[in-house]
Order: sequence, then structure tokens, then C-alpha cells
Amino acid sequence: MQDIVKTIQGVPLNHYILLSAIIFSIGVTGVLIRRNAIVIFMSVELMLNAVNLLLTAFSAFSNDPAGQVFVFFIMALAAAEVAVGLAIIVMIYRNTNTIDINVMNRLKW
Repeated sequence: MQDIVKTIQGVPLNHYILLSAIIFSIGVTGVLIRRNAIVIFMSVELMLNAVNLLLTAFSAFSNDPAGQVFVFFIMALAAAEVAVGLAIIVMIYRNTNTIDINVMNRLKW
């Protein structure tokens, strides 16, 4: 465990913040401009991974394992999101034969 903390602390915290911000912005861009439901779910997962990276870096730099424990809860949430989201996408595809977000507007009342 100490080797991992030393490796993480060898890189400045600003680099982790910058990398996490870049990954998060790529995820936000994917959610906003893509029309494919699977790509949107992948972009949401990318945003969650950026937050996980930042929580882990802050946790290692402050020598507090609470951030790393919280990462496990986020990972469990992400796994549940994928399971439910993909089930919804499969059912929508079976009914409409497409996973385009614009076509799904007809599901509204």
C-alpha cells in the first residue's frame, strides 16, 4: 500500500486534477453531442471514472483512506447503472429497432 501512495505522491496533484478535468470534459462532451444511447452511457462512465481518479489522488495525498473507500461505492453505483441502463436499451431496441435518442422521443406522452 505504501508503494502505491509513494508512486501517486511522486506526481504533483495538479497533474491529477488536469487529467481528471480533461477526462470529465470528454465525458460531458460525449453526453451532450452524441445521439447513440450506448455512447452516452459510456460517456457517463467516463465522467464517473474521472471523479474516481480525483478522489483517489486526493485520498492518497491527504493520507486518508476515506476517499478510496468512497470510490468503491461509486464503482458499485456504476455497475448498477450499467446493468439497468443496458437492460433499458435492449428493451427499447427490441421495440423500436434503433438506439438513436431522437427516435426515442416518440416514447413521450
